[in-house]
Amino acid sequence: MKRILLVTMILMAAYACQKKEDKPQYQFPVGGGPVQGVPIQGQDDTKMLKDALAKDPKNLEAWIKLGNTTMDSSRFSEAVEAYQKALELDPKNVDVRVDMGTCYRNIGKPDIAVKEYKKALEINPNHLNGHKNLAIVLAYDLKDTAQAIREFEKVLQIAPGSPDAGQIQQELQKLKALKK
Repeated sequence: MKRILLVTMILMAAYACQKKEDKPQYQFPVGGGPVQGVPIQGQDDTKMLKDALAKDPKNLEAWIKLGNTTMDSSRFSEAVEAYQKALELDPKNVDVRVDMGTCYRNIGKPDIAVKEYKKALEINPNHLNGHKNLAIVLAYDLKDTAQAIREFEKVLQIAPGSPDAGQIQQELQKLKALKK
């Protein structure tokens, strides 16, 4: 009985120690960003998407996925390029325009981010993330408190029961206190 238990434990330990081939593990240092030599998330996806786009440059879905993948990997300039290509194919894609605005914010271009959010809101005046992201850039990057308050209020008007409504209410109170 002890031998069976011992063999079972050894097999379980050996199985647990096997190298997993599913997906690579990613490491990030305390300071953020990828560790030198360690692949960043989405690197394989990016190559596959670029290969697909080399064969079919009018593949809207591939451009959007490339933008999303590079954005999720904090490669915001690359994401902007992919989103621009997607918008050449589908200029009224509000989600892509809002994501591109967020990328512009992340590369230190809040003025362009605001323009993209406003273009998105011209197409869909009730786009929740468009208003929310616009409010954030106005409040914290451009210090336009009055306009940020209006945008946050619009978010609450569109989706009063949204999961982040409480947090938005708090931000509104802070901004209104600053305005006084």
